[in-house]
Amino acid sequence: MPTLNWIGKDKVVGLHNDVPFHVLEHGYGFTADGGKTEAETGSGNKIIHGDNLTALKSLLPEYEGRIDCIYIDPPYNTGNENWVYNDNVNDPRIKRWLGEIVGKEGEDLSRHDKWCCMMYPRLRLLKDLLSEHGTIFISIDDRELLNLRYICNEIFSESNFLAQFIWQKRTSPDMRKLVSTAHEYICAYCKNIQNLDDSINKVSFGEDNLKAFKNPDNDPRGPWVSSDYTAQGFRSNQMYEIVTPGGARYTPPEGKCWKNIESEFLRQKEEGRIWFGVDGNGFPRRKTYLAERDGMNIWTWWDNKSVGHTQEATQEIGKIFGKATIFDYPKPTRLVERIVQIATKKNSIILDSFAGSGTTAHAVLDLNKKDGGNRKFILIEMMDYADTITAERVKRVITGYPYKGEKKEEIYSKKLTTKNIVNGDKLLAEAQAKAEAEAHNYTKVSKPKIQDDCLKVIGTIVAEEQMPGLGGAFDYYELGPTLFDEDGFLNEEAGEDAIREYVYYSETRQHLTRQREESSKYLLDTFGSTAYYFYYEPHTMTVLDSKSPLHIKEKADLYIIYADVCYLPDDYMQKHHIIFKKIPRDIRKF
Repeated sequence: MPTLNWIGKDKVVGLHNDVPFHVLEHGYGFTADGGKTEAETGSGNKIIHGDNLTALKSLLPEYEGRIDCIYIDPPYNTGNENWVYNDNVNDPRIKRWLGEIVGKEGEDLSRHDKWCCMMYPRLRLLKDLLSEHGTIFISIDDRELLNLRYICNEIFSESNFLAQFIWQKRTSPDMRKLVSTAHEYICAYCKNIQNLDDSINKVSFGEDNLKAFKNPDNDPRGPWVSSDYTAQGFRSNQMYEIVTPGGARYTPPEGKCWKNIESEFLRQKEEGRIWFGVDGNGFPRRKTYLAERDGMNIWTWWDNKSVGHTQEATQEIGKIFGKATIFDYPKPTRLVERIVQIATKKNSIILDSFAGSGTTAHAVLDLNKKDGGNRKFILIEMMDYADTITAERVKRVITGYPYKGEKKEEIYSKKLTTKNIVNGDKLLAEAQAKAEAEAHNYTKVSKPKIQDDCLKVIGTIVAEEQMPGLGGAFDYYELGPTLFDEDGFLNEEAGEDAIREYVYYSETRQHLTRQREESSKYLLDTFGSTAYYFYYEPHTMTVLDSKSPLHIKEKADLYIIYADVCYLPDDYMQKHHIIFKKIPRDIRKF
């Protein structure tokens, strides 16, 4: 298999092993009902502020092999220094890191070499965090696509390559450029391709079910089936009137409401996802496309109608914050939600170590709301806006937020039949007259335009609305002290709980979940017929001898005991299957 070499590679290939473990210090919790709180929420959702290389290493004791889906949107290395992410790797933080790790060679690295040096150890740690049926999705454009593929082939293995999705990020060409780029890529790799059936959601259809998918209106998204657009029960914000393209008016039947709030219905209608029958006057039904069924025919081409575009994402963030934000090219929630929907189960953990504006958390919460899932998210963001933008966005989508909503209505709509086209001037005058007559009822009225093979006039009402909250909770963390100091001794300022978790993880590669009991407070847990004890006191040296208060009650084939000093004779330890390990701390204090 071809491999990629770059300046500094030899310094970073094994760097993930040398990154020190840091403690995650809890900053605050946030819940839908209680808002901000000092106590941890226990929700399992985390937002971490700090360098993602360090933060990823700190997640290993709890999350190694447990993450089902990773989505990252790393720097594209465009060289555009005005980006808020400063995605040219000349960012001072990255330069300082390169100077410390790569040394003098780093002074001569090209942009591409620096990018590879930055990405390699992070991808290596991300692989360790993936579960055996986990999948990683990485957004990228043409500048570093080839380098990314070579690095991922080396780390994840070329045999575990899943797909290179193409996402249509724009709705129209950029006329200022000779060649306008309309797409980006999302590279996907599995931890183990043999577990693909467990990691990718699939729906099996029989031949009869496939025949149900038709395309009577020649929808460019392909065959579809329609489903009832009503839901059982009464929800006041889902009890509006729907006007069809042909002018028919419908309200929900007795005992029912519409499936979505009006703004969501209007969005789907504008995208052509609502079916009103062949004559345009039928009772509204929602389209479901064959290509969009969960895991069914997962195409590598994702158009902006199905997963959104950058303009939609910018508007989405602007709506949440009530103003434009500093992100020029964010990802739409629908794009990330598609990834999460494909690659997770309802109780999966999703990780995003380049969190940016927090889109991944938004997508997870939204999908949980739709399907009743209990997915967890972990976000890592190193920039100073981790709290003011990343976490703030998550707070607002959890509790709901006010925004200026646009309600669009078709004031006039006539199908462009052969007869109508012949009388085009009369039709245009009729549409213009309708627009002028209704202008006082709307904030703005469009000029007559051709849309969906119809001549239409659209009226828009701008009003203050309240987006309902998605619910949920999360905890916000900062990177704390290292578990070991420069001399390799335990940093006891990190706290006893963190030290115990690390010791158990280093022995078993498992997360310590057992609750500590006072009757056997030095026991960590048993794993694989071995019992692990951490005989530790913060301010006193511990001695392992016949009088040690370990209170060994659980039977095991082997006992691994950490202490400062051991006075037990060798024959006694062999007889009782005891292995002593010295606690690595500076005994000069004692």
